[in-house]
Amino acid sequence: MNCMKDRRINLKLLARQAMEKYGFEPDFPPKVIREVNRLPEESSIEPAGDIRDFRSLPWSSIDNSDSEDLDQVEYCETRSNGEIRVLVAIADVDHFVKLGSNTDRHAAFNGTSVYLGIETFPMLPDRLSKGISSLLPGRDRRAVVIEYTVLPDGSVKHGTIFRAIVRNHAKLVYEEVGDWLEKKASTPAGVSGVPGLEEQIRLQAEVSRRLRSHRMDQGALDLETIEAEPVMRAGEVRGLVVREQNAARQLIEEFMVAANGTMVHVLGAAHVPMVQRVVRVPKNWDGIVRTAEEFGFRLPPEPDSKALARFLDQRRRADPERFPDLSLTVVKLMGPGEYVPFVPGDTPIGHFALAVLDYTHSTAPNRRYVDIINQRLLKAVLDREPMPYTPHELARLAVHLTDRDKASEKAARFMRKVAAAVLLADRTGQTFEAIVTGAAEKGTYVRLLDPPAEGRVVEGEKGLSVGNKVRVRLIRTDPENGFVDFAFVAMSARKAA
Repeated sequence: MNCMKDRRINLKLLARQAMEKYGFEPDFPPKVIREVNRLPEESSIEPAGDIRDFRSLPWSSIDNSDSEDLDQVEYCETRSNGEIRVLVAIADVDHFVKLGSNTDRHAAFNGTSVYLGIETFPMLPDRLSKGISSLLPGRDRRAVVIEYTVLPDGSVKHGTIFRAIVRNHAKLVYEEVGDWLEKKASTPAGVSGVPGLEEQIRLQAEVSRRLRSHRMDQGALDLETIEAEPVMRAGEVRGLVVREQNAARQLIEEFMVAANGTMVHVLGAAHVPMVQRVVRVPKNWDGIVRTAEEFGFRLPPEPDSKALARFLDQRRRADPERFPDLSLTVVKLMGPGEYVPFVPGDTPIGHFALAVLDYTHSTAPNRRYVDIINQRLLKAVLDREPMPYTPHELARLAVHLTDRDKASEKAARFMRKVAAAVLLADRTGQTFEAIVTGAAEKGTYVRLLDPPAEGRVVEGEKGLSVGNKVRVRLIRTDPENGFVDFAFVAMSARKAA
């Protein structure tokens, strides 16, 4: 059915229903709120014992403009022989969220913050994740600092991990820093306003360039998928926007990949069990081979990330407009990421897409529960105390958190469809340029070029293939169910970008 102009869709209610549908608790129980409200605000923290004082270093964060749950800040410095020492400070969330507490149990149940575009459902109450534990600018904060060294060839020499007190000197924004590093804009005020920070961020960009180049050489997959997020004003969907990759996002991604590898290295050296993040060698490699053959590219019969990376790089250059849809096809054929328990001595599974053998999640404890788990394991190593989890408990948590990760993606995907249906509700009968993104027995789907909304072709879909450029007419929307239905009009004569 069509959405009438005089009928307002309760988007927040739909978001809450999506949370419940996929097994999340959207509200914090009163006992959790009471527990968090009792936590003291640490206005001043002094170093003691093994807690080092690193407040004077020019730490900075780069995140979304509206982010307040800041998990990490970065700093680096040059060393001899072209080496660069990197420090990544991670919020010490475990200091406030004690194992077995009401807050801990609720966080473990949901497993992750859920970002639905319409509304965000945080894993931890705002007073904690956006306040006491957040690495907000100008505040002294407890942190776990991950240290590693990047060599001239981009390889990483893992270092140590220790406790420290840090102070974020600048909360920077992805788009502003990215445009500056790519020479599309002048120096952001947040950078120029802190003495020495411009040189610091440029050095970080050099570290990122080295790390990324090395990972690409190792066969990391440079994928690009489109996930259009709603632009909200006064509670209404005013548009859809795709957050594009840029130099600043790549910088943070590379720093975190290396930091997570160092966490695995330190825990592994201590011979303790842990939870790793893996993407297995694709079981459906034959499907990826057939996909490449459609473009005249021959992949080897056995899984080979370097060969797949070359194919993807070729297609990105040849047809950037269709590349996100090819990326999505490859992602589906590879299979999802998952959490697995790992005991030193086991054969590592690795992360096929990142081209790294040892990987975990440990850099976003305000937003992901697995990061708190690994933080607790690390502290047990540092303090020479018994492990807080048995291997059996880690195995159970890995299965549960993998399920919660997949559920959050499903909820987010549903709400993107809802937002698209709401945005297009008054445009029934209009014709749009689109690309076919799926063509199978279960249905034929397209992605509009503007706005970047997705929907199903329910009339005239016979004979359409993935990658076809088409013109479609919007025939109905159903926001409550996230349905957007089109009729095929004609093949598009629009040229590739």
